Amino acid sequence: MSRTAEIVLGIIGGIFGILAAMFVIGATGFFESFGVAESSEASAMYSRGGVGLLLGCIGIIGATIVNRNNKVAGGLMLLSAVGGLFALGLFWSISFILLLVGGLLAFKSR
Repeated sequence: MSRTAEIVLGIIGGIFGILAAMFVIGATGFFESFGVAESSEASAMYSRGGVGLLLGCIGIIGATIVNRNNKVAGGLMLLSAVGGLFALGLFWSISFILLLVGGLLAFKSR
């Protein structure tokens, strides 16, 4: 069965997540270069941005395997949605909504 909605929501959510993580990394570098952020704060934000990049990729992977194993795909998208919200906060809000809906739809059996 085709699960187009889950695929589209997961891929778009993952892409927005990767963009949010790159924004956090870029903004951290910008603020660090002007001396606004201390190095310990900056390293924490770089780590959060890296986690966001990883979780965005996990969300996309979940979206691509939804036709083969919908339960695993839904779990990956939900993990990505919740983990990204903890890592990046409101920067991840669009991705959170898209990945959450896609993950919940993936659990629905057809």
